[in-house]
Order: sequence, then C-alpha cells, then structure tokens
Amino acid sequence: MQQHTLKVSLEDAGKRLDIYLLEFFQQQNMGLSRTFIQKLLKENQVTSNGVVAIKAHHKVNSGDEIIVSIGDKKINTLEPEDIPLEIVYQDADVAVINKPAGLVVHPAPGNYAHTLVNALLYHFKELSDINPLRPGIVHRLDKDASGLLVVARNNRAHLILAEQFSAHSVKRKYIAIVKGKMEFDQNMIELPIARHALKRKSMAVSFSKAAKYAKTYYRTLKRSKDYSVVELELFTGRTHQIRVHLAFLGHPILGDNKYGKHDAFPRLALHAKSIGFLHPSSGKFVEFSSELPKEFKNFVLLAAL
Repeated sequence: MQQHTLKVSLEDAGKRLDIYLLEFFQQQNMGLSRTFIQKLLKENQVTSNGVVAIKAHHKVNSGDEIIVSIGDKKINTLEPEDIPLEIVYQDADVAVINKPAGLVVHPAPGNYAHTLVNALLYHFKELSDINPLRPGIVHRLDKDASGLLVVARNNRAHLILAEQFSAHSVKRKYIAIVKGKMEFDQNMIELPIARHALKRKSMAVSFSKAAKYAKTYYRTLKRSKDYSVVELELFTGRTHQIRVHLAFLGHPILGDNKYGKHDAFPRLALHAKSIGFLHPSSGKFVEFSSELPKEFKNFVLLAAL
C-alpha cells in the first residue's frame, strides 16, 4: 500500500477534492484519472484531517491534510514486454529513447500494458524506482508525439534530472507542422495554462487563479498558405503546453484531434527533436538529437510541390 500525504495550500483552497487530487497526481506523473480518484473516495481510501472523505465535491481548505492510499496491486501489473526501442544513448545513469508515435509512456488506470515502461523493464535491468508505478520515468511525451525522452536508471540520477526539469534548465526542442501561415519568423508565447473549465481532460489558456505560467519560444522554419513548420523550445513544462499555445494562436498542430481538427496528417505532427541536460555523474552538459520521422519529411516535400 502506498500512502501520499498532501497539505492544501492557500492557492488550492476552495477546489473540489477530486479535482485537487487529480491535479496533484498529474503533477507527479502518476496518470490517475478522475474516475479512479472518485473510486478511491468511494472505497474510503482518502482521509481529510483524519476523517474518511467520500464526497468528491467536498471543498478543500488551506492547511487541510489529505492522505490518499493506493493499493500495491497496480505495481504488480507492470510486466516486461519485448517492444522494440530505439535507444539513442545509454550508460549506468541514463538512457535516451527515441519514442515512436502511438506509444503511451507509462501505465495508467485502464491501460497497464504495451507502454514505454513495459518496454523499459524488458530492455533494462536497472531503472529508478522513486515512483514504482513509473520506473525510470522523469518526464513524458504525449502518446501521439514522437521523439527523445530521457530515462533515469537509478534513483540518484532520477533526483538530479528531476531537479533540472523543475528548474526548467533542461533544453528541449520540438518540430511541429501547424495549420495556416505563421505571421512572425519568431516569437515568445507567454500565456498561463489551466485545466479547461468544461472539458476536464483538456487544458486551455486561462487567466484564472488556478492557471500556471507557461512560456514557449517558436521559430518559423517554413511557411506556405496552408501550413507552417515551426521549431519550438519549452521554458516550462505544462501539460499539453505546445499544443494549447499553438491552438490559441489559431495554428493548431496538424493531426491534433483534441485541440485541432481531423486533417490530412496521419498523427499528431509533433516531434521532440533534441534534449540536453547536465549529466548526473559528470556534471557536463550533454545533448542528443534525432532525425525527423519520414511522415514529416514526406508531408513537407509533397506540400511543396
């Protein structure tokens, strides 16, 4: 049984209990759904100030101590799977993986198998276990995005990498193909992001108290009447940040069924091109890059004809 103890901040006061818990576990990269959290409440696995909490709509107050218990049954479902991986680099501390589009990064309620974590368990004997539900996982990429992701192979490396992500010092660059003709050659997007008021599985640009600062830089590499190719650099790491920022500008990423529309591109046209960080042991800055997937190259080539 895992127990998580949370202390409600002044900023979070007034939120529904299930929403407060959902946001906490999303920040911890644990992938727990709102439905699963409500199930924990019904099963008396959540206490508020020592009293069993069963009402999802209960409003939390500043200073409340919330304790959540999650059964170990989830951990036992993590099985190694012989899923092919493109390992760009590996040593005793880290591995850099070029994730294909369509591969979920980690198991979550209702989706415990066929993920990157299952593949990592097969290919590596040692992975960090700070979060036993997400061995090796320090950060994520969306299921339908492709590209580079760094994995921690021990707990020391995990903590050092996590500090860098928290300080926004990890250098990450992405390539996206977006709808329409970008107006500027380069620009900085600084727009706060929060959970969508109505679509709870989506994020949105928001100026509410719950919104968090988000910063994305973009540079236009190619533009035509119908689409543009942009390079993006993240300075913060909010959920769906790039997708939300670009959609807000009126240039949703092609293939983005959540923030855009069904279109000609076969999947989300977002690729994590490069990642750079201070190596946990040497302290030296290391950087890795990957080629654009064939579908990106083919689309740009055909669209230029």
